[in-house]
Amino acid sequence: MKDLFTIGEISRLYGINYRTLRYYDEVGLLKPECINPENNYRYYTTKQFERLNTILYLRELDIPVSKIKEFLDNKDIDCMVKMLAEQKEEVQNKKRRLELIENKIQNRLNNIDDAINSDLEVIREKTFEKRKIAVLKKSISLSEDIEYPLREVGGKNPKNFVIFLGKVGVSVSLKDLKKENYGVYSGIFIFLENEDKYEGNIEVLPESKYLTLRFRGTHNDTPEYYRKMFKYMKEKGFEPNGDALEISLMDYCLTNDLSKYVIELQIPYKKR
Repeated sequence: MKDLFTIGEISRLYGINYRTLRYYDEVGLLKPECINPENNYRYYTTKQFERLNTILYLRELDIPVSKIKEFLDNKDIDCMVKMLAEQKEEVQNKKRRLELIENKIQNRLNNIDDAINSDLEVIREKTFEKRKIAVLKKSISLSEDIEYPLREVGGKNPKNFVIFLGKVGVSVSLKDLKKENYGVYSGIFIFLENEDKYEGNIEVLPESKYLTLRFRGTHNDTPEYYRKMFKYMKEKGFEPNGDALEISLMDYCLTNDLSKYVIELQIPYKKR
């Protein structure tokens, strides 16, 4: 029976590359039985097969090399049970994280599809259920770059801000609406999804009736569309019932083509 196996033979037998075996040697996970001092060839024996089988099995479970080494250096049933239980919990956490990511991807795809297929310059009467928003109440002029205040919305844990970045909007106060002063915003907000873990200023927009209108353009183009919506309200016997929302459905985050930008205006209303 063959007693010694070169690193190349082990590589072929187990289907793993040389670099992995050398790495296992470097970190003390699987050292060769002996090294030929003349040519520096590494040699392994069948006694190490069981150890390598264990290593490959545990790596297949995505257990870190450091934990595998700790187990093999102190091989014990309780140690194995503890390691597997910890890895199971880690896998469950990853599953939850991946499900959250999958939901966010699907939500974003739905948002993009909705924006692309918008009925433009059509005024609609809609009822929106309660909606949660991360919000920064701050006076912002139309000429200001909103990127800094947008980062301020990040709250106590700004590192997680990118996780929920989605439909962004600005609000126009009811007072400014009535004065037709559309160049000043009363705040900036982001719609929160169910999966978002946000630690900052949260508000809940109550269920309400809204007039909505979508158009291609930027926030600079809103005045003419507000005028159309106010004309519609007058004809219907409505009046505004709260701050207006300007929501970016398609903007520079998705395209460099200004002609493809889509803004949705939402004005809460009530009967006079």
